[in-house]
Amino acid sequence: MLRSLSGRFLILTAIFVMLAEVLIFVPSVARFREQFLLDRLQRAQIASLGLLTGGEVSADLEEELLRNAEVFNVVLRRDEARQLVLSSPVPAPVSQSFDLRDPSAVTLITDAFRRLAQTDPEVIRVIGEPVRMGGILIEITLDTGDLRTAMIDYGLRILWLSLVISVITAGLLFVVVQCFVVRPIRRVVGAMQTYAADPEDARLVITPSSGITELREAEESLHSLQRQLTAALKQKEHLAQLGSAVAKISHDLRNILTSAQLFTDRLEMSEDPRVRRMAPKLVNSLTRAVHLCEATLAYGKAEEPAPKLARHNLADLVTDAIEGERLAAGDLAVRFENRVAADVVLRADAEQFYRVLTNLMRNARQAIVRAGVPGRVTVSAEADTQDWVIRVEDTGPGLPAKAREHLFEPFRGGASSGGTGLGLSIAAELVRGHGGTLTLERSDENGTCFRITLPKGNFATAS
Repeated sequence: MLRSLSGRFLILTAIFVMLAEVLIFVPSVARFREQFLLDRLQRAQIASLGLLTGGEVSADLEEELLRNAEVFNVVLRRDEARQLVLSSPVPAPVSQSFDLRDPSAVTLITDAFRRLAQTDPEVIRVIGEPVRMGGILIEITLDTGDLRTAMIDYGLRILWLSLVISVITAGLLFVVVQCFVVRPIRRVVGAMQTYAADPEDARLVITPSSGITELREAEESLHSLQRQLTAALKQKEHLAQLGSAVAKISHDLRNILTSAQLFTDRLEMSEDPRVRRMAPKLVNSLTRAVHLCEATLAYGKAEEPAPKLARHNLADLVTDAIEGERLAAGDLAVRFENRVAADVVLRADAEQFYRVLTNLMRNARQAIVRAGVPGRVTVSAEADTQDWVIRVEDTGPGLPAKAREHLFEPFRGGASSGGTGLGLSIAAELVRGHGGTLTLERSDENGTCFRITLPKGNFATAS
């Protein structure tokens, strides 16, 4: 029971009710003692009324009056003189006197618990005001044995009543908590467990239905989380299937490209000067395609190859990438500019860095083509004290807001409706492999600029 919410609530409720009853018990016992003594004063006053006319009573009648009033003697003061109205032998000296005419609450509580602590009976004097203007004061002496017994009996009744009230209250609250808190929570927990068994089944997503505000907010948050998780799992499944398909296609494409390489070797022996001039570029393009297929197969095995670093002229890499994109642009009004100085030499993986440049320039070319106006793609490089900075700029219409929001996320950062969003993701990953960063420096109606930063100390040098 201590481990359950309802069990703890039940026990805590019983404890709190008992504490409240204890706080009530203390003044109640003090009030009971005061009322007990006031009752004895009233009895003593009634017993003495017959003697106020001046008549005499027999010793037996006086003893009976005192026994019914449960006191030893009665002193009544009606004017300046005190008068012993009724008297009998006192078994012991008077130990304490208590004035009930105007006591404070603290005094009554203190006197009450002192009486409970005192186990031996004693004789006390009690002073009070007579009722109905029966005099100035009345004074009695009595034994405390019956007083303590009555106080203990009253306290036990209060405690038993408190216990019954706490049990009934706790039971009612237990039922309420079970109906309005525990059952809704168990329903949420059950929905979570059912969903955990098959998180890809959208039918198992919880439907918010609680009427309690806090539980309704928790259900709505869980509903949103489960929907996002289900969508993410489905996307991962699709990506896994896509990866398997890409690996198979890359395997067969590699074989086809290898055969194409063999045929291309013969083109280099052609007597046509144009063919002989274009053949090396075709061979390089096929070689890059074969390497890309091999890298795709390696990536599918979770074995992304590290860059093979060597010294390469950046201007030559940019020129190769521009020529490929210029052929892809055809007759479209897209102009490419290589503003990289001829003496800039980077220590990088030529194939991977070529892919970075190609992906960035292809996106720039496609943005200009979509705009339907002539444009320019420019590649430039500069150095500061620590890094080489390469910029790929275009004069296109800029990236859409959705593309900027998920810029380097695969399948989400595509700038065009038909794009996959893989180009920027691949480029960013390859640049990170070189120890650098790829960032969007600017994108507005005047064009877009991507910035590649490579650290000089580890990966870049100048000749």
